[in-house]
Amino acid sequence: MELNDGNLQTLTEYLQKTLSPDPAVRRPAEKFLESVEGNQNYPILLLTLLEKSQDEVIRVCAAVTFKNYIKRNWRIVEDEPNKISDPDRTAIKANIVNLMLTSPEQIQKQLSDAISILGREDFPQKWPDLLTEMVNRFQSGDFHIINGVLRTAHSLFKRYRHEFKSNELWSEIKLVLDTFAQPLTELFKATIDLCQTHATDVNALKVLFSSLTLISKLFYSLNFQDLPEFFEDNMETWMTHFHNLLTLDNKLLQTELVSNAIQFLASVCERPHYKHLFEDQNVLTSICEKVIVPNMEFRSADEEAFEDNAEEYIIRDLEGSDIDTRRRAACDLVRGLCKFFEGPVTGIFSGYVSSMLTEYAKNPGVNWKHKDAAIYLVTSLASKAQTQKHGITQANELVNLCEFFVNHILVDLKSPSVNEFPVLKADAIKYVMTFRSQLPKEQLLEAVPLLVAHLQAESIVQHTYAAHALERLFTMRGANNATLITPAEMAPFTEQLLNNLFKALAIPGSSENEYMMKAIMRSFSLLQEAIVPYIPTLIGQLTHKLLLVSKNPSKPHFNHYLFESLCLSIRITCKANRDTVGSFEEALFPVFTEILQNDVQEFVPYVFQVMSLLLEIHTSSIPSSYMALFPHLLQPALWERTGNIPPLVRLLQAYLEKGATTIASTAADKIPGLLGVFQKLIASKANDHQGFYLLNSIVEHMPPDSITQYRKQIFILLFQRLQSSKTTKFVKSFMVFINLYCVKYGAIALQEIFDDIQPKMFGMVVEKIIIPEVQKVSGQVEKKICAVGITKILTECPAMMDTEYTKLWTPLLQALIGLFELPEDDSIPDDEHFIDIEDTPGYQTAFSQLAFAGKKEHDPIGDAVNNPKILLAQSLHKLSTACPGRVPSMLSTSLPAEALQFLQGYLQAATVQLV
Repeated sequence: MELNDGNLQTLTEYLQKTLSPDPAVRRPAEKFLESVEGNQNYPILLLTLLEKSQDEVIRVCAAVTFKNYIKRNWRIVEDEPNKISDPDRTAIKANIVNLMLTSPEQIQKQLSDAISILGREDFPQKWPDLLTEMVNRFQSGDFHIINGVLRTAHSLFKRYRHEFKSNELWSEIKLVLDTFAQPLTELFKATIDLCQTHATDVNALKVLFSSLTLISKLFYSLNFQDLPEFFEDNMETWMTHFHNLLTLDNKLLQTELVSNAIQFLASVCERPHYKHLFEDQNVLTSICEKVIVPNMEFRSADEEAFEDNAEEYIIRDLEGSDIDTRRRAACDLVRGLCKFFEGPVTGIFSGYVSSMLTEYAKNPGVNWKHKDAAIYLVTSLASKAQTQKHGITQANELVNLCEFFVNHILVDLKSPSVNEFPVLKADAIKYVMTFRSQLPKEQLLEAVPLLVAHLQAESIVQHTYAAHALERLFTMRGANNATLITPAEMAPFTEQLLNNLFKALAIPGSSENEYMMKAIMRSFSLLQEAIVPYIPTLIGQLTHKLLLVSKNPSKPHFNHYLFESLCLSIRITCKANRDTVGSFEEALFPVFTEILQNDVQEFVPYVFQVMSLLLEIHTSSIPSSYMALFPHLLQPALWERTGNIPPLVRLLQAYLEKGATTIASTAADKIPGLLGVFQKLIASKANDHQGFYLLNSIVEHMPPDSITQYRKQIFILLFQRLQSSKTTKFVKSFMVFINLYCVKYGAIALQEIFDDIQPKMFGMVVEKIIIPEVQKVSGQVEKKICAVGITKILTECPAMMDTEYTKLWTPLLQALIGLFELPEDDSIPDDEHFIDIEDTPGYQTAFSQLAFAGKKEHDPIGDAVNNPKILLAQSLHKLSTACPGRVPSMLSTSLPAEALQFLQGYLQAATVQLV
């Protein structure tokens, strides 16, 4: 694509169309952009537009499109083509920092995010001058530019907060600190001084406070990995500045600045080498009274968010988003102080909790915020360790959680009106959710029907918390890993639970509430066959919801749980009666057809998984509705998207399992297409295992005659890949395949096809691959296939007894005994760097496995062989009977004593002997 006005105009028109609410206009435009994004200069055209377009909307749209393009394509993946040309990469890195710093804030944020993606891949090795370029801009004196630098630095360095410690990480942080620590400290001091100078200028303070916010975020990130030597000299200065800042009139300070300053104190106070800074009782009391208590209050901004922007409130409160709140920072500070000063801090706050609850009791209607703050304080004080799965797992023993539940929480849950005091009710629900592992089961069971009732609350926050609390309770495990709350205990509330959950999806603002859909999924999973009577109604509601959201998928988690709920409906109902599979297909196929025809990329992998589940349930021949779709599944375009590959392979495996003879008789012309898919997958290090899954199913299920003409070419392709790029993963998969082939077609057929490709090839494979590598095979079924296949090679292949291959017979037997008796060899050569499928970037969303569409592990050998050791003993007995004396002679001369001892054990267990 040339950099000219014509292309800029074309790009502008298509970007404009991507903003259309009409899918018929929007989707073709998105498709066009997808088709041209591989061209050289495409990203440069986008950058030109976002810099020079006269239309502000187009500039922002170009910025967002550029960021998403970088997100999808910047990473270079081994064995995949480089999706961005080297000249474009160089031009982007040369211009993007300056462009970001001179752009309006809306565009600056998008470009800052793009820089952080580039930095994650290229900094510091491939982008060594990035830091210097950024630090030099501190001298500009222009806080629009300075804040741009700080924002970009924050997006680059915040990953240090959650990365595992390593020498490589510490080296990178040290490099950053060497360049960045001193200028950042100087900037911090200068900005604090400017706050004094402009103390009466509100507009100036807003800009300066936003700088201080970003500086404190950076300081937090750069300190997180605990490299104290860089900041220790200045720590008391930083502490004093932040403490003084936080004891100013709070109303003057921006929420984000306050929360980050408190977060800084929280991170410092839990470090042993800074403990002395907090030991003075006056310092502790001052922090508790002047910093924590005022910031625990439910502020008017919180109230507005609770009522008018519930989604953002929930993200902040439940998920701990990047949008920091004063409250959460204050809670973190309480927890941090309790690490070394639990007794004194608990003592200080106990008095505050009592007085807050007393104030509330005087006039609940007016003073309800006092109780809200008290609950938050108790929660912060009591929480020492927590996990998402279990809530609080370690609590402050000085806080009586059960007593607080009975005296102050139940009363709000039991209130006759679910819509009265919604904030306190949300607090009460959250308390149950947070301390679910600390409260006794009888208290949780008392809470369950109350939570079910709260699903009908008008407040989005309240009914969302109720759904989330129920979902978490339903995952809890008791004795023998059974669910803590049983289906029998839920029986009195089952109908009300299901009704309320689905009714809540109709409440304005909750039509795509991911917590509600997750609670539906978890309820189905817990209740199992108890939901069967309701399924005819519920499946209609789920299908209708799927049709609506497929028009414009915008909530990935909601959509995922929706498909999980569909899978559970199918599994549970068909477990009771397999014949009901047809009614599910009747309900779902019209929606699935629409999704596939409109190419709703986010949903296509899900549709394939659900179709696989349905097809695997069928017991008779493959229905015609599936066969009509079969040719479309082989279209190359579908296989270009990485996210489609695992579910498509599984779906084709289901086709082969249920309809191989139908495919062979009515769609034989499609077999080359099927093998073309295998050929594409086998060429990729990331997806070769998927190619083997497909190939194994072809060998296992297709009538032998239907693939005879293709067999030799299949092996040639595999050998070419072995020659060009041999990896441990490929060798393991190859080993399983050749042994499955041997089990299916016989050892003689395996030997002949190898030697037909090249004389003596069979011996080379046995000597160079099977014997040295079989110990690496993992998985019970895979080991069984290899054991049975090798047993056949040893005992059913005359060439192993009567040709130059005979010298390999004993080493092969020894390798098989090693497979049975030695630990698995899981070593990987140093030069192999495997690509995780999930890490492979691509245009489409990554593949999301549906847990409840899971496939049972399939054993192609099945009950024909229960114990491969016994099979080996019986097969050796049969071979020795056919050629008396040979087998014992070979064993006694060259099999090591330890292996021979194991073999004697197999023979005794099989009650046979060698002759």
